[in-house]
Amino acid sequence: MQRVITDIEQQKKNPNRVNIFLDEEFAFGLHKFVALGLKIGDAMDEAQILQLQTEDSIEEAYQRGLRLLSFRARSEHEMRTRLMGYGCDEGVIEQVVARLTDKGYLNDQQFAADWVENRITFRPRGRKLLRMELQQKKLNEEQIESAFKDLPDEVEIARQAAMKYSVKLKGLDEQTFKKRLYGFLVRRGFHYEDFKPIMEEMWEELNSSNLLEKEVKNDGR
Repeated sequence: MQRVITDIEQQKKNPNRVNIFLDEEFAFGLHKFVALGLKIGDAMDEAQILQLQTEDSIEEAYQRGLRLLSFRARSEHEMRTRLMGYGCDEGVIEQVVARLTDKGYLNDQQFAADWVENRITFRPRGRKLLRMELQQKKLNEEQIESAFKDLPDEVEIARQAAMKYSVKLKGLDEQTFKKRLYGFLVRRGFHYEDFKPIMEEMWEELNSSNLLEKEVKNDGR
């Protein structure tokens, strides 16, 4: 049995969707991209209607995926998990992930490299913790190792982390300073053997800086 499109009306609350009326009655809504080519007077059977609704589910999920990526990059696993949370069917999710991947919007290899670079630049942490983070995002070993290939050695990364954090410990006595710096570096995934000499180095640098500030203040009196 065929039904005829008698009206196509833009939705008031969502201009990206239209309402389709069949035989003078509201039938279903469609994303405007899916509705392209439809016109009043077109006849369609149940199979064609089902196909349009399937395409609409895919398009809506795809648009959700694009919105998620507008906030930050995602791994394929993250995208699947978020779309599943929206109630999307598994088959729809796989088509959307494939489409996003084909367009270059999803790229686990690039995601891994960017994640590591961002962490080292803004929140340095050890390789062990970085590896755990990437594994949680379901990146494979080859992708992880590729992202690690240009990393500085562990001691240098620990030094960068210690330098950033030690500024916050200004004014503390040596014991408290080292205790807090130790706890911070351990939480960031560094091994004590790697950062033990750095703690002394940071304390000496901070002390030198404090002494210099005092001298400047005294000279200015």
